[in-house]
This record gives sequence, C-alpha cells and structure tokens, in this order.
Amino acid sequence: MLDITHEEWQRRAKSLEPSGAHHIDGVDEGGSGAVFAAVSPRDGRVLAQVADGGAAEVDAAVAAARRAFDTGPWPRLAPAERGRLLIRIADLLQERRAELALTVSLEMGKPITDAYEIELRAVINTFRWYGQLADKLTDESPHTAPDALALVTREPAGVVGAVVPWNFPLTLAGWKVAPALAAGCTVVLKPSENSPLSALLLGRIATEAGLPPGVLNVVGGHGPVTGRALGLHPDVDVLAFTGSTAVGRHFLRYAADSNLKRVWLELGGKSPNIVLPDAPDLDRAAATAAWGIFFNQGEMCTAPSRLLVHTSVAERVTEAIVARARELRVGDPLDPAAEMGALVGESHLARVLDHIGTGVEEGARLRTGGERALADTGGSYLAPTVFDDVDPGMRLAREEIFGPVLSVLTFDDLDEAVRLANATEYGLAAGLWTSDLTTAHQVSRRLKAGTVWVNCYEEGDLTVPFGGMKQSGNGRDKSAHALEKYTELKTTWIQL
Repeated sequence: MLDITHEEWQRRAKSLEPSGAHHIDGVDEGGSGAVFAAVSPRDGRVLAQVADGGAAEVDAAVAAARRAFDTGPWPRLAPAERGRLLIRIADLLQERRAELALTVSLEMGKPITDAYEIELRAVINTFRWYGQLADKLTDESPHTAPDALALVTREPAGVVGAVVPWNFPLTLAGWKVAPALAAGCTVVLKPSENSPLSALLLGRIATEAGLPPGVLNVVGGHGPVTGRALGLHPDVDVLAFTGSTAVGRHFLRYAADSNLKRVWLELGGKSPNIVLPDAPDLDRAAATAAWGIFFNQGEMCTAPSRLLVHTSVAERVTEAIVARARELRVGDPLDPAAEMGALVGESHLARVLDHIGTGVEEGARLRTGGERALADTGGSYLAPTVFDDVDPGMRLAREEIFGPVLSVLTFDDLDEAVRLANATEYGLAAGLWTSDLTTAHQVSRRLKAGTVWVNCYEEGDLTVPFGGMKQSGNGRDKSAHALEKYTELKTTWIQL
C-alpha cells in the first residue's frame, strides 16, 4: 500500500475533478446534454455530473465499435500486437493506480486500502494476464481421411456489449473487456450509474495506451434506458452482464426481441459456507467467515451469507464471528485503517435495513449490529450484522441481501448440510471446512455451485474460471475459458 495518510487522501479527494463524459470512438462526448449526479456514499457529496446516455448515445457507441470491428485494424492485428496493447493498458493503470483507487473509493464506498490493494491489483493483473495470453491460443486440425483437411478456427465474435455492476466497478469491467479485446472483439462498456467514473476513466486510459478509436467505448447511463438500448441493439453480437438475476432475465428477453445475440450472465448468489466439526482450525474458519461476509461491506455476489455450522460447534463459531463484528472498524473509506466503508447509497442501505427488520419480525435472533452507523457523516454506513436461529424458510436465508448481514443456520449431519446448502435458487459459490479428504471431494461434487472453496474462501487467481449454476447465471469469467464467450468456432473443410 502506498504510504498515504488519511489526511492526504482527503486532500486529494477535494481536488479530484473526475470527468463524467462518455468515451466514444476514442474521444469524450457529452451526448445529448442530459446528466445525472454521481453521489459519494461516503458523505453524500456530488462528485461529478455524468452524461446520461440514451438510445442515441448507444447507437453512436455501437456504430463506432462496428466500424472498428468491420473495417478497423483491431481484429486483424497480430495477436501478439493486441497483447502488447493490453499490457500497455495494464502499465498505465499501474501508473494511475492511486487516482483510480480514490475514484472507486469515493463513488461506491469501498475502503481505500481495499480499492488500492485488491480492486486495482485485480484489474491490472487481468489486463496483463490476457495480454500475455493473446498470442498463445491455438486452433485445431482434426484428423480426417487422407483426401481432406479440416480446420477449426476461433474467430472474434464481433461487437460486445458489457454491462457491469458497482461493487467491483473496475475488476468486473476488466474480466469482460480484457478477454473480449484479446479475442479481437470491440466493446461498448456500460458501467453502473452508481459507479460510472472509474469505468469512464478506464476508457480514456485505454485510448491513451494506443487502442484504435472505437475499440473500447464507455457510455454512462441508467439500466432501464442505456442498458436496455444496448441489450436490444441489433449490431451487438454478444452481451456480457454481471448483476442481479432479475435484470439478467431482461437481457435474455432483449436478445429474443432483437437479433438473438448471445447473452452471458453472472448473477446473484446466496452462498453457503459449511463448517464441519472436524474443520482443521475452527478459529480460522470463524475468522474467514467473518471476513467473507463483511469484506466490501458484504456487497459481494459470492458473499458467504449463509453460515451452515454443525450444532456441536455452532455457538463457538458464532461467538467468534460476533466478537469480530463488534470490533470491526467501520469508518471513512479514505481512512487507510477503515475495515468497512459505506454501502453504495441510501436506497441500497434502506433495502438492507428492510431485510434486517424482516429477519427480526420472522423470529431470527439478532446477535449484533442491525443499525445504521456513523449517521452524522451524511454517508450510508451500516454496522456489521449477525443473525442466528435462522430458519431455512426465512427471507434472511433465501434472498440475496448484498450487505454485511450473516445468517447462521445449524445442521446435525452431513446430508442435512448438503440439503441446506443446495436449497436455494442460486448456485454461484460455496465453502466447506473439513479435515477429511474424502468428505472434501464428495461434498464438493454434491454442491451445486460454480466454485467450491475448501478450508478457505474467496481464493483463486486468473487461471481458474468464475461463474455460476442455476439462477446464478451461465458462462465463465476469468481463465482461458472466458475467451469462449467472445469467439465463434468456424469449420473449414478442404477436399484434397
């Protein structure tokens, strides 16, 4: 972490003047002139006026991306050259890492330490990794009869629309933009209206790195207008979305109502974290469970929001998590010592508080938290919250809350644990704590989740794919498998 004090971050925040202009065809555009305010959940301050894109702005961005794909150099560059430009983007992101981290922290409330150390590290590594991968992909030549030659080639799919959420505005943008660019596609990126400023800056940095005009366009705006226009656009070939399951359904409808574009969805989660009595270290299991639910203010699609713990160790584990929640430092996101910042905004805070109120009404026991914190700051802060005595039928156990709220459920045997874990419409991630190798393998196979962490949580790197099952979506981000979303397979059969 940079040796920057709380006071210095505050000084930099006061002098920061982020641009809210769209970035289309390599230049900043004001669009129609309509704007909306980007409000910081840190203190309610307006950070910038952001261009509010509609159908006209989306048309312009898609047209630029189409020209860049159909007649521009990008898809026809040697893969090694595309890779060098992606690595150049990574280098420039590193150079402006502090500015980007500050922008992320201010626009969505993430602690500056997490923004700098985790968010920016992730997006820099993503562009560098796909840049290094770009010239290492191979096509196929299946064995045929002696009188024929068969070639199976991967070709870039075309114009990609990428719609990303606010909780990791740069990381999740990178997970979509970098592999799409590596494959030779062009992109129109639509960030969340809650966190547009960092993504707009990413678009400018990519142009500065040398991306040809139109290869990466960024359009600000709201989902029901800007996102819908992108989803319905007939010149968008692929749509990649991370966000809620409800909005994911809209994008599938948009595809059906337009050109049957391929739609790749990474949606919600209600992830189980199973602690067996033979866990190798119960204290570490509890500490990890607490970190997992409170990290990023609980605004994580993979957050281990359902702790499933064996009755014989339930109170010990729960007490340790409650103790950690009570000592957790909720504070100004610009304070390097803050462990939890602000939720993304007032409407989201109200939604999380509504879930907490319903949990109390339904009979769950509130062990700690449950109330607003730091109300005098004007920011959207919430105390870390833990419920136990949660019944599987309660809203706390069924619905994605997307906040720092843990629900503790107990079980008596392994089969019951697996049933509880799978008793959800989601299937994004799961955790399992056990010392038995056979149990680890057998239970991992039985859990309906795209990722299963054993004796850890939220671990991994860019070599492994990320995505869900059931109503948590389809397709995979990260790893070489992500390129499958942005390429088409072509068979060429040559009769000799």
